[in-house]
Amino acid sequence: MAEQPTVLTPEMDDVDNDGKSLIVAEDKLPERLLIIPLHDRPMFPKMMGPIIIEDQALQQALMDIEDKSAPLYLGLVLSHPSEDSLPRMPQTIDDFFKVGVVVRVLQVSVAKPGAPMQLLVQALERFDVVELERIKGVFRAEVQYWLDGKPENTEEIKAYAVAIIDCIKELVNLNPLFKEGLSLLIERINLSDPSALADFSASMTTSSGTEIQEILETREVRVRIEAALVLLKKELEITKLKAQISKRIEDQLSKQQREFFLKQQLQEIKKELGLAKDESESEIDKFQQRLKKLVLSDEAGDRIQEELEKLRLLGPSSAEFNVSRAYLDWLTVLPWGVYTEDNYDIDKAAAILNNDHYGLEDVKDRILELISVGIIKGDISGSIILLVGPPGVGKTSIGQSIARSLGREFYRFSLGGMRDEAEIKGHRRTYIGAMPGKFLQAIKTCKTANPLIMLDEVDKIGASFQGDPASALLEVLDPEQNKDFLDHYLDVRFDLSKVLFICTANQMETIPGPLIDRMEVIRLPGYIMAEKVEIARRHLIPKQLRLHGLTKDQVVFPKAVLTAIVDSYAREAGVRGLENCIKKIMRKAIKEIVKDPQKTMRVSKDDLSELLGKKVFTEDHAYKKPRVGVVTGLAYTSMGGATLHIESIPVPTGQAGFKQTGQLGQVMVESSEIAYSYVRSLLQDDKAATEFFAKNFIHLHVPAGATPKDGPSAGITMACSLYSLAVGKTMPASTAMTGELTLSGLVMPIGGVKEKIIAATRAKIAQVLLPKENKEDFDLLPEHIREGITPHYVATFKDVMRICFH
Repeated sequence: MAEQPTVLTPEMDDVDNDGKSLIVAEDKLPERLLIIPLHDRPMFPKMMGPIIIEDQALQQALMDIEDKSAPLYLGLVLSHPSEDSLPRMPQTIDDFFKVGVVVRVLQVSVAKPGAPMQLLVQALERFDVVELERIKGVFRAEVQYWLDGKPENTEEIKAYAVAIIDCIKELVNLNPLFKEGLSLLIERINLSDPSALADFSASMTTSSGTEIQEILETREVRVRIEAALVLLKKELEITKLKAQISKRIEDQLSKQQREFFLKQQLQEIKKELGLAKDESESEIDKFQQRLKKLVLSDEAGDRIQEELEKLRLLGPSSAEFNVSRAYLDWLTVLPWGVYTEDNYDIDKAAAILNNDHYGLEDVKDRILELISVGIIKGDISGSIILLVGPPGVGKTSIGQSIARSLGREFYRFSLGGMRDEAEIKGHRRTYIGAMPGKFLQAIKTCKTANPLIMLDEVDKIGASFQGDPASALLEVLDPEQNKDFLDHYLDVRFDLSKVLFICTANQMETIPGPLIDRMEVIRLPGYIMAEKVEIARRHLIPKQLRLHGLTKDQVVFPKAVLTAIVDSYAREAGVRGLENCIKKIMRKAIKEIVKDPQKTMRVSKDDLSELLGKKVFTEDHAYKKPRVGVVTGLAYTSMGGATLHIESIPVPTGQAGFKQTGQLGQVMVESSEIAYSYVRSLLQDDKAATEFFAKNFIHLHVPAGATPKDGPSAGITMACSLYSLAVGKTMPASTAMTGELTLSGLVMPIGGVKEKIIAATRAKIAQVLLPKENKEDFDLLPEHIREGITPHYVATFKDVMRICFH
């Protein structure tokens, strides 16, 4: 690769190093040359420069030259650039350009064997490559020299020469690196030689090797000097652009430095005048101002003072400064000893609860009892309430109403899907981005140490390799432990005993027993039709009118229409489906009102199919007529109470057998097998029934097979279905039952009586069979739920037979 060449003086053309006259070039230059490939840029005649040869084959070829005393002439030819622009030794003739320069080697030096060889060469003349061949890894070429005579120096060429000189001067002003090249030009180049001027000016530019090679290959001097001027002009434009960019960056840096120094000076002046403090002092003052409003525990006070002393010693640039500042920020922002005053006005609290919710008397009574305790004791603490019920019955909104009635700050977060224990108890401070747990974040947000915190979906909390959040909740929700709650980030005990916790869940089966043991369970069973209609009239319709920008006169819902909506489209335990129906009607009403702003829409029963589509719930006419083997049961699910129609049919196979379908859980499968065994045992003395079971395969099915069903309360229902099938008797269609059966025929008590009775009311059931031990549960139900239901209490399956098959 050639470095920046040195230009020969005019005298070098005539005299050699010893001062003797040179021999005429055309007589002495060899016609066959050893070729040295150039990878970067070509060399021009009348220039001098070093050549580095790394190729071992080329080095050996030079060392093998026999006549060491004779002048050594070599050919320099530029190779075509590779696709990846990396220098590589040419492999074929096509890898070279067709024009090169012959050079005389002035000096050869090798540092050590195997090291690159350095040649100092003097370029003499251009040549065309006539023939090129590769022998033993090196290229040799037969060349034809140009040997042009002195060109005619016309006025046009002189003008080009002056333009080149002016362009180079302008480049020198913009880039001092061109100053040396200009000095060489003035000292060594004959300005009357346009060919040399074109060659030299082209070599000064940073143009690509291919562009400079075009200058080398141009024979006509006028064309060559014009092309060289074009390259210089490009170089000038690039240099101007670089200068503009550099100036813009320098101005920007200068402005930033100036602002920085001025701010530093201003800060120092303020310090001298006592008007400002450094960052660490201002932070410490901020923390101390916060402490004046707090009542710290001894442990918290000691820790804060310790951290303040550490912060004084740390510089703002220290990595630990920000960690310590963040920790102190949390320690001082928490409301230590700051409490809101509870409202102990029972009448006001009752009015708020009644205004926000219709029904739910159990929950309201429990809250009023809590306030009564506060009146006597002067403090409401140690209560953790768990509201259990199906979706849409108002569990979350009850929490907000309780907070309003007590006058406390309210904070809600969901535990559904939470798998990281650190969400509850915080991260260790050693982790990047560590934060306290959700409970201390809630305390910080509420700015009081006795808010009401609602934990939604406590039955859906998860567990993973990151810990068990449900177990971490045990400390939080234990009134005996949470007065010394220790968060991993805070590492100082904080009193949570004044916080009122209210949890919500759809079912209790997935909540760990130790967690349930710490809470007081209140069940929200769902609503009957009359309650839903009243809730819609009092709460849902006014709320949706407000949200949709309508007035009560623009959309009117008669009570009979609300009853029809509940009966046909929203029979679920909660009111969320009913609210969605009301929303849908509101949206369709708005579409009509936009067309006619004066229009009033009064919804009628006949409009419901058009407004809400096909009925979701229809009458089970197939089950209204008594049929052998078909019995209605009552079940309790996470969505509330439900009715189950259990069917049995015989398949005459000539041998006994039994199977059950309907996606039944393990408990219901076992109940069906108990029922089958008990009924066969019960009828063993009946020859007809015994023969019936011996010759028929019994298939028991619970419809709605896409819905999973499980639970221990369908035993007597399955037994009735099998008994009805065996004796050929039907039972009244308006009768439903619930109860678990043992192998000895006893009827065991069940849970969820209220939810099941509500489901029976929705299904228009007239009489219900309940276990005898559940009599008190039924008697405690509100009158409006029991209305229209005739209960029968059974202790054994024979009692069931007497009532249903008399």
